[in-house]
Amino acid sequence: MRKILTILALTALTVGSQAKVRLPHIICDNMVLQQQTDARLWGWAQPGKTVNVSTSWNNEIVSTKADKNGKWLVKVKTPKASYDPLSITFDDGETLTISNVVAGEVWVCAGQSNMEMPVKGFGMCPVKDYNHWVIESARHTGVRSVKIPSVMRAEPQEDAQCEWRICSPKTVGEFSATGYFFARQLHEALDIPIGLIEANKGGTRVESWLTKENLQKYTNDPTDSVEICKKWAQWDYHRSLLWGNGTFNPILNFTVKGILYYQGCSNVGDPGNQYSERMKLLVEQWRSQFGLGEIPFYFVQIAPWAYDDGDLNAISGALLREQQWKAAQIIPNSSLVCINDLVYPYEYSQIHPAQKQPVGERLAYTALHRDYGFENVLYKSSSFKDMTIKNDTVFIHLQDNYSADAPFEQMEGFEVAGADKVFHPAQARHSWQSGGGYWDEAIMIICPEVKKPVAVRYCFKNFQIGNVKNGANLPLFPFRTDNW
Repeated sequence: MRKILTILALTALTVGSQAKVRLPHIICDNMVLQQQTDARLWGWAQPGKTVNVSTSWNNEIVSTKADKNGKWLVKVKTPKASYDPLSITFDDGETLTISNVVAGEVWVCAGQSNMEMPVKGFGMCPVKDYNHWVIESARHTGVRSVKIPSVMRAEPQEDAQCEWRICSPKTVGEFSATGYFFARQLHEALDIPIGLIEANKGGTRVESWLTKENLQKYTNDPTDSVEICKKWAQWDYHRSLLWGNGTFNPILNFTVKGILYYQGCSNVGDPGNQYSERMKLLVEQWRSQFGLGEIPFYFVQIAPWAYDDGDLNAISGALLREQQWKAAQIIPNSSLVCINDLVYPYEYSQIHPAQKQPVGERLAYTALHRDYGFENVLYKSSSFKDMTIKNDTVFIHLQDNYSADAPFEQMEGFEVAGADKVFHPAQARHSWQSGGGYWDEAIMIICPEVKKPVAVRYCFKNFQIGNVKNGANLPLFPFRTDNW
């Protein structure tokens, strides 16, 4: 009899647990909801069961029925951003309430290890001024983040073990450093809650995040999990498809403002325009999957580093940066952040540079100008516009320089080549030229070894730090005028 009663009790417990709504882990206490939008909430219940969702900020009840697989999804209108704690109740006969929710701005932090790198740093890879940021974080409790575990899966996952964290001296060390400094700057400027969804994995390639359908249609990468693992047996972080299935797919129902992306090192060496084309494909894929329209996509150009087995003067890293520049030109509503100045000379072999604060802040300047009405925040780096050659002297003009090419003298990082295609270090300075009744401001470049210059490069090497900046004190994008 005792055995029968035990079985009946377990059965009743099972039925009861099945009757209660189950939410994905990302929908939980302390969550940040995207403000003033139709935010999606979803989960699982018994098939056919009616699920009622009510919120503390209005009197509306949104109802839906779980489908034959037990899945359900609703949209709720969210309030204007504030620090007021909110709650949401889910009821399918039993109630489940999540609390201390706030409305604010939600951004995704995607990419590889330089996005994953936390404020506390990695082993042998510190973040500059860590103690300062720990102490100062008490001023930014309006910043919250959720870290999606970096896992591989053969099939797209709908949930991930995670929870939202409130920024504090005890928790900030675990936040993505680039993401935190982005959110911190937004928090100071907007004075509203900022949420970060960290879905990234160190060492991943752009193909790591593409779907099976896109990989089959646009690449030669295998899509069978066994074959994928065989191809990248040594470096699992290079594996295509699997990281996206396990680490990014669980967030696709969440309503977000935009995506921040820092990746590229693992694609150095890709041929032709493959990287820029696949970046465009990835952004199109993510925007389609989120179903939120042409949401902002802001990404970071890879820093100088000793690719090619430590050859600082080789150009494979420069070619990938050039591909990132091209990607920014073909991806709508995107912007690329240059960080060519954010490495120390001794960091040539350090793939994780310590200066993460300016990286996050430059992303924030971009968002503040483009998305939040801060028109006087200057966010663009200057880039090559055109070139003229007069005898042995090259004159170049830049765009987006905000009326300044600095320093005035002793600009570093330029090289010049003649018809022999051999580049030599060049001298560069600011120049005024009189012609046609006006003064033409340019950068004048001279190289004593090259009497008949035909091409100019700027920091177009694996590891080369220039010093040219614009009126916003932002660095000049590396470039070349040749296609050799």
